[in-house]
Amino acid sequence: MLDSSNQSCTLPDIAAEEKAKVGGQLQWVGMSDMEMPLKLNADTDMQTSIAQVRAEVSLDDVESRGIHMSRLYLACDEVFTAQAIDFAVLHSLTDRFIETHKDLSQNALIEVESEALLRRNALVSEYAGWRAYPIKLSVVNCQKTGLSKYLSFQVTYSSTCPCSAALARQLIQDNFADHFEGESLDKEAVLAWLGSEQGINATPHSQRSSAVIKVKLPGSQKEVPVEQLINVVENTLQTAVQAAVKRADEQAFALRNGQNLMFCEDAARRIKQALIKCELVQTFHLRVTHHESLHPHDATAEAYSE
Repeated sequence: MLDSSNQSCTLPDIAAEEKAKVGGQLQWVGMSDMEMPLKLNADTDMQTSIAQVRAEVSLDDVESRGIHMSRLYLACDEVFTAQAIDFAVLHSLTDRFIETHKDLSQNALIEVESEALLRRNALVSEYAGWRAYPIKLSVVNCQKTGLSKYLSFQVTYSSTCPCSAALARQLIQDNFADHFEGESLDKEAVLAWLGSEQGINATPHSQRSSAVIKVKLPGSQKEVPVEQLINVVENTLQTAVQAAVKRADEQAFALRNGQNLMFCEDAARRIKQALIKCELVQTFHLRVTHHESLHPHDATAEAYSE
């Protein structure tokens, strides 16, 4: 059996020992989808979860064949295993990437993708349930442009089509006129008719919808403001999907949908105005998608900060 401790030869390191056959700078080189445990230092208590991490540096040495990939992984492994993650920790990690590649790189980035599991209350009842929100933390550390911190997240909500609501109302009006034609109206009879399937003969179509938002945060931001920003969006839309509900909550949800009819354009404008007013947000990009129940395709709208 070969005893590796007695090997006299040094294992080859091709990336470090050989020059690139075709030279040139590369904007980003590194590793993605690294699996790491994740405990967030956020604005609410967070469950420990699993993250997929992207760690990269620029390759500025035009002759070097490659970077030190293992140094990126080992740095992430040490930090994610030992402590809670926030924007200050990620900033320090990018500094470490640059320091361990100082002969090769001047810039570094790290992205952390996971899900924020938040406890959400029902609309009316005492019920509560868990909601998982996809999130991404990003820190870009560049010599020329400085430090940039981003938080991306997704909110799922219900959208009821204003056009179909108007068409349904017209059908109900026509149905009412036909049913009570030539009769003197009796309040109890009308109420009974309104509460029947024969009375309300048309309903507007609704669909599960999603908003994906990416915001740039102040350079001094440390804590991850995930619940604060999710609340900003959900409060402005009013129709975020629910977890555990009683019938009273379902009725309240139906009322909110009826009071917040939305094309995708309406939803995008609402979110845009809410983010403009949010002091924490420096710049943003948002995209909403209404997964149509009428069509086999989606309706989408996109907006940027001004």
